[in-house]
Amino acid sequence: MSRNKVMVPESKQSMDSFKTEVANSLNVNLKQGYNGDITSREAGSIGGEMVKRMIAYAEQNMPK
Repeated sequence: MSRNKVMVPESKQSMDSFKTEVANSLNVNLKQGYNGDITSREAGSIGGEMVKRMIAYAEQNMPK
């Protein structure tokens, strides 16, 4: 049972697209749905890169 709750349901599709884009740039093959066959390292790389890109985007778009 997933403990992750989608706080903004409208963002789910955008986040899935973003995750796929990051995975492709890291040469990790994601499928639609369950991806339990990828390694912890690959999953961590995807999540880490997503966070890195979101922070960079926020820093570029914050008022100074």
